[in-house]
Amino acid sequence: MLKKMTPNLMVEDVNRTIEFYSDVLGFELLVTAPEKGQFDWAMMKRDDVELMFQARSSLGEDLPVLADVPIGGSLTFYTEVTGLKELYEQCKDRVEIVQEWHTTFYGTQEFAFRDCNGYIIAYSETLEKS
Repeated sequence: MLKKMTPNLMVEDVNRTIEFYSDVLGFELLVTAPEKGQFDWAMMKRDDVELMFQARSSLGEDLPVLADVPIGGSLTFYTEVTGLKELYEQCKDRVEIVQEWHTTFYGTQEFAFRDCNGYIIAYSETLEKS
């Protein structure tokens, strides 16, 4: 039985990533390793979404197959939200929008942006049926 998935994203600078996710996206820092200084790993949360960030040097040590993989990847983090308009207004001038606000054929409104590491995050809200 699968219970939960928490992405562990490889980044160059965990401290800079924590700053971006807290200041720009409103995430809360839960735990780091080490506890102070330049972090190798961190876990953050906003509402029901948890993300982990691990420095390339640390993750490459744990999983050598990832040591030379480009950061950013060919994926999007598709995130269901409520209050899409407010989220858009909060971050539109602080992030690189890579897909403007639009309505989809499957009944949502969405936009996508690039985080400080090159990962693409899509925010999506289901339209109310009339």
